[in-house]
Amino acid sequence: MNTRGLLARTAIGAAGGMLLIGVAGAAIAEEIEGDEVDVNVEIAELPPVGALTMEVAADSTTLTEVDSGDAEIRQFDGVLPTVTVTDDREEVPEGVFWYVTGQSSDFTGPATIPAGHLGWTPNLITEEGDGEVAEGDQVDTVLDEGPNNVGLVGEELLALALDSQSASTVGQWTANADLFLKTPVDVAPGSYSATLTLTLWEDAQ
Repeated sequence: MNTRGLLARTAIGAAGGMLLIGVAGAAIAEEIEGDEVDVNVEIAELPPVGALTMEVAADSTTLTEVDSGDAEIRQFDGVLPTVTVTDDREEVPEGVFWYVTGQSSDFTGPATIPAGHLGWTPNLITEEGDGEVAEGDQVDTVLDEGPNNVGLVGEELLALALDSQSASTVGQWTANADLFLKTPVDVAPGSYSATLTLTLWEDAQ
């Protein structure tokens, strides 16, 4: 008996049998039941790129006494920490403008010194641009003479951009202010403090 030939035929038969079984398995697959699934997604609008922001270089400043030139008045001068306004928005709305204001609380200490005794002279530091941003007017104290001798009781203008789109071409603006406190000569000695609140606004024209 040719054993080698018999084994070969048996192997071929087994392989053929496996192939037939595989075909038969595919043939009997049929759909029993079907169903559907809804796929939902909420795609939100992309947030605006960039923002109009303000940063103050320090959270405090100190006033020191100087010669007031008036025997009835004591004067204390200092400098507002640098205020930086940055506009890195990809799209700036039309017809809007931004501005920064400052408003002081009363000075508290051994006595109370009303906010009207604090004045300032705004200074625009940024030299770039072509007049897109302007500094505010000087605000004198209640001990001064003149039409603007109200002190920083209300919100007074530090800097103003009449057109946000035009100002954004430079992108960043800096300003500070010379601060001056004037008191009667008989003010109670001691340490005093007040809070000067700076606010960045944007409004429609």
